[in-house]
Amino acid sequence: MRLKKLISMAVAALFTTAFLVGAGVGETDALAADAMNVNAAISGSNVVINASATGAPSSEDGTLYLFAEPIYSDAITTEPLATAPAGPNASFTTPLNLNSANSRLYSKFYVCAKRGGAFVKLNPGNYITNPEAVATHTAGRLDGRGKNGLLTAPEKLNSREFQDLGVKQVLYNIYVGRLLGPTENGAYPTINYNYNGKNYQFNGLCVAEYDNIISTYNSGGCSVTMCLINGQEFAGRSPQLVHPLSRGVACPCYMYNTADASGTETLAAIAAFLGERYSGAHGKVDNWVVGNEVNIKDQWNYVNIGDLTAYCQEYMEGFRIFYNGIKSKNANARIYICTEHQWDRNPKGVFSHDGWDGKDFDATFNAVTSASGNIDWGLMTHPYPVPLTWATDWNSQFKGLMTHSPNTAFVSMSNFEVVTDFFSRPEMLAPNGQVRSIIAGCGYTTSQGEANARAALVLGYQAAMMNQHVDAFFVAQELDNAASLAQGLAVGLSNPDGSHKTLYDCFKQLDGPNAAQYQAEALAIRGVGSFGDVISAR
Repeated sequence: MRLKKLISMAVAALFTTAFLVGAGVGETDALAADAMNVNAAISGSNVVINASATGAPSSEDGTLYLFAEPIYSDAITTEPLATAPAGPNASFTTPLNLNSANSRLYSKFYVCAKRGGAFVKLNPGNYITNPEAVATHTAGRLDGRGKNGLLTAPEKLNSREFQDLGVKQVLYNIYVGRLLGPTENGAYPTINYNYNGKNYQFNGLCVAEYDNIISTYNSGGCSVTMCLINGQEFAGRSPQLVHPLSRGVACPCYMYNTADASGTETLAAIAAFLGERYSGAHGKVDNWVVGNEVNIKDQWNYVNIGDLTAYCQEYMEGFRIFYNGIKSKNANARIYICTEHQWDRNPKGVFSHDGWDGKDFDATFNAVTSASGNIDWGLMTHPYPVPLTWATDWNSQFKGLMTHSPNTAFVSMSNFEVVTDFFSRPEMLAPNGQVRSIIAGCGYTTSQGEANARAALVLGYQAAMMNQHVDAFFVAQELDNAASLAQGLAVGLSNPDGSHKTLYDCFKQLDGPNAAQYQAEALAIRGVGSFGDVISAR
């Protein structure tokens, strides 16, 4: 196992600095002019790596070398795969070796020049950017019916209330650690899954539960979004999934382990298994979210890393495993990062957590990802009102923290255009030049009165509908639960006993025949004549 050098480094250095490595030789900055832009892409059964620079890199033997390192390696530990003449442009081809022990689907590719008997890395390590090229499934998506989504409750699955509510999109959590290992019930045998020449065991009972959940929602016409949680409660069952710098600390969720072979290989097998299984035959998942509110590391993605760039680099490598593994099975799946509603908090203030605000995290994640090969990742964010326990953010004592300025401290649905405007910047765009897919999830407590919660819900939904860059609006949650209520968050559409709140019918009518009734109520409570008076459409 190796732990990466978790040091502070400017994002620009990823583009302008090469590193000198070799037996007995430490890392040394090389000339910035030697850095190369590198792209790695699947072509048929091969990977084609193209490198370019403003001038020919210095090379003592006139040759450039291609290496493929595992994700967990920052040094050159393997033999060169291919060579090319040292010039401002170079192209290499190497076998992909898909579904074998030598698979390069998850490899980190380096172009190097030789100097003083050692290899100089001319790029920061680049990954394949088009894993969908080898996908065995292109399952049609189910997300074209509408934006109204719901974080559903397992207790309500068999009642099929989601159909009565008219839900178009469903959000659900998978606790990844629970998937692994032998089954808990002989009626649901252990699933043996061979991936890249190794056998992995999946819990037959757990998988059967997810099969039923996903296929039930699909049968009701719902698009399914699954959030992949590396939770503490299952860390003992699957310790290899927990990052070494996360271990020994009690925290709800941990950073995925990309620091050693056991972690990265197991994550790759999980990603491929999920992408393959839920591409049609056992139900279909359109969207996968890698972690929950990962910019808040002390709660939702704990790892003992204090530098934002190093933290994003570590998270990005786990994200890429899920991205490449899932999309190599289902080309149409989308993969998202997840952040919460702190937007631009420099310095931090009330309601702060140990981590980074969404704006800084999104920008840095985008920079390190683009440097190692831009991919079509999306954003899920949680634009809850401030505070969470106050549904009507427009009359909160903290409403000054939510403005339409690009530098607003928090984002709620009332000023959500700040997020989509930021993602419309040229440097934040997806590889196809379009704004990335953005989905939002939040809830409105009824502890302030159900009328206020109804108004906030309608205003939030209208903000989503008026913003062309919002692909889904998930409401939390279907059913009040003890954990949320203990925090003052009565955000369920139903009470703990299952009885419906008036919020239930309000959600049902968001795009129903009686929508106008709830829209008029929301406008009256907000004190405006139209939604355009308070919502900045984009």
